[in-house]
Amino acid sequence: MSVFARSPADRVVVVGAGVAGLATALRLAPRPVTLITASPLGAGTATGWAQGGIAAAMGADDAPSLHADDTLAAGAGLTEPEVALRVAEAGPGLIDWLVALGTGFDREADGALALGLEAAHSRRRIVRARGDSTGRTVLDALVRAVQATPSIEVLVAGLHGLMQDADGRVCGVVCERDGAAFRLPARAVVLATGGTGALYASTTNPRGALGRGLLVAARAGAALRDLEFVQFHPTAIAAGRDPMPLATEALRGEGAVLIDEDGAPVMAGIEGGDLAPRDVVARGIFQALGRGRTVYLDTRGPLGARMPQRFPTVFALCAEAGIDPAVQPIPVRPAAHYHMGGILVDAAGRSTVPGLWACGEVSSTGLHGANRLASNSLLEALAFAPRIAESIDAASAPASTDRPAPLPAIPPQDAAALAEVRGIMERCVGVVRDDAGLSQAIARLADLSERGSDAAATGLMITRSALDRCESRGAHWRSDHPGQLPARHSVFTPAAADAPCAVQELTDA
Repeated sequence: MSVFARSPADRVVVVGAGVAGLATALRLAPRPVTLITASPLGAGTATGWAQGGIAAAMGADDAPSLHADDTLAAGAGLTEPEVALRVAEAGPGLIDWLVALGTGFDREADGALALGLEAAHSRRRIVRARGDSTGRTVLDALVRAVQATPSIEVLVAGLHGLMQDADGRVCGVVCERDGAAFRLPARAVVLATGGTGALYASTTNPRGALGRGLLVAARAGAALRDLEFVQFHPTAIAAGRDPMPLATEALRGEGAVLIDEDGAPVMAGIEGGDLAPRDVVARGIFQALGRGRTVYLDTRGPLGARMPQRFPTVFALCAEAGIDPAVQPIPVRPAAHYHMGGILVDAAGRSTVPGLWACGEVSSTGLHGANRLASNSLLEALAFAPRIAESIDAASAPASTDRPAPLPAIPPQDAAALAEVRGIMERCVGVVRDDAGLSQAIARLADLSERGSDAAATGLMITRSALDRCESRGAHWRSDHPGQLPARHSVFTPAAADAPCAVQELTDA
């Protein structure tokens, strides 16, 4: 049966085909689901590029409470303890679920899961697959499961906006394909559209990671939270590629060190050293670069020699750049990697707008706080997917709209405007921020937004949130406000659906 023939009273639309969207679609079975993906299934998603693994307390010396404690410590005062513990407790069962779907995780000689160590984890708890190809392995298993599930239909299209009934409840999506818009009514919509990294000139994210889900949710009136917290991965490979290839944090867990061109350790004297939280390491590298140094990840010696087996993805990326990591250090620099902020959701993944749920990076669940703990991203999406499915099953269907608004015209993407936005975000809303740079960015992004740039509109929301937070916390570092204020979330709701960047309020939450 065609997706257009399905009854809106039954259909759930899931937008996004990374781990969050695929897991949610599978958890909703046998309810009819239309899965919307901007690229063919299995392509164009950040999940497939995830190298490190999935954090889960699987070791004999580990426990969910310890995992939760590490998550809280990394979150810099904004992680919600009950969310951290609930997600950590779900971890082992989620690994078992993935194994049952055919995910081939790496194992020791005795058959036990091979567990890696990453920064800010107190135990070895990173479950990996094919060395550093965890994301691709998990994605492939989920794609196979989706393709074998009759209740899930896949539609390749772009997301333009959300449909709402007279009461403001979300009742479907407006999509675009080949320059034309069309409606897809539904009883519920789940946004699993990923992050915002492609708003930056230096990023590890796919080109499509422009925060589209944030923008359409804002235009529907959904509350957004903590948008200023953008995580910059410390060790993107500086080899002239866009997006930038990633040198997984697990390399430092296995003994790689950060050095400058003279061989001096970059993180010397900093608490945690090379295994400090990501925000600390990113700032350390950023500051070294600002002093005119060149920063390298040094894997020379035994670690580099076994990289083809232990880290085949990074080894291949190095080979493409003409680097032999056994004898040459890898040039690295921070790059936009993960957005901790997002659509404010509750324990069931519900947004503040009826009929709209969010899962994965596009959401703000309370897990990551101001600085995501390494390898908690895939875990979060997997943990919230079944909760979202249960919540949708229990929700009533929306009322139908008798007179839907006319379909919008789909303007072509302005490549020049997008390039300008990426440059502005890189210069002014990056690893270290200040009032002057943020104010300059707001002025130009507002102008580009008014001229029709959706990327500028999304960047403007992030930048305004960054200007409003006059402190340094986690991944948000203000050189003009290096101290901390009492911990608070920043929450705002757009003033009107047609003015997504107008901040109505910024409150403690």
